[in-house]
Amino acid sequence: MLKDNVETFLGCSAPYGEARVVIFGAPFDSTTSFRPGTRFASRTMRAESYGLETYSPYLDLDLEEARVFDGGDLELCFGDTTLALGQIESFARTLLADGKKPFMIGGEHLVTLPVVRALAEKYPDLHIVHFDAHTDLREEYLGARLSHATVMRRVWDILGDGRIYQFGIRSGEREEFYWAREHTHLQRFDFTGLEWNLAELMGKPVYITLDLDILDPSVLPGTGTPEPGGVGFVELLGALRKTLRLDRVVGCDMVELSPHYDASGASTAAALKLLREMLLAWEEPFIRGPELV
Repeated sequence: MLKDNVETFLGCSAPYGEARVVIFGAPFDSTTSFRPGTRFASRTMRAESYGLETYSPYLDLDLEEARVFDGGDLELCFGDTTLALGQIESFARTLLADGKKPFMIGGEHLVTLPVVRALAEKYPDLHIVHFDAHTDLREEYLGARLSHATVMRRVWDILGDGRIYQFGIRSGEREEFYWAREHTHLQRFDFTGLEWNLAELMGKPVYITLDLDILDPSVLPGTGTPEPGGVGFVELLGALRKTLRLDRVVGCDMVELSPHYDASGASTAAALKLLREMLLAWEEPFIRGPELV
């Protein structure tokens, strides 16, 4: 059994044995190509979470009612990408073996890959809902096949065609967009078609990966690769809540917050509010009872 973390995300203090969801940090940004710093996201978010209420007026639910355990931040190797990814995968496998659902805070987007590896072994028909500004579908980046710019391509290597649903995409090489036409479900710029896609995903195991740079930089400037033309906070919140109403969400992550690029703290505050709402939306059927959701 994992030990209690000394400092926890606000409201995420259920005992490990009773928890349904385990939140943990993966502070890794060794392949970041532009502005590094996502390794500090989980630590900063945890410390600043105490400026946020546990109560959600959107859902009329409170994190104190949820069963979420904070597993702290993993100690990851920064000199060896493969080793660090293996450490994340091993931790995810421990959680799955214990019947827990992982919610990972990155870190750069490459940290999604090892969790998907672990989940795909348990759920061979796993599907991905990917919210992002970037395609992340390159075969390689500067000669490296393991990169934040290639993470969805590596996920595709595991899952194959038709199981990756991408929303909000507004940046990438031409070849990535053309490749996606044949291999993924890619929606440019916004969430058009989300509800139709979610209807397709009912009954299937789904992993949600949220790259915070899907938000417009006017909302969240604290990220490594900001892309103008993004969605707004309320728009993203609505899309996430709809997705988390799927009946078989088996894991989630939130990646690419670089807190020190926004000295105001507004980016961290936005990430924390999204985190609260995601956790509560995921836990809602267990708090209220399925018949009341």
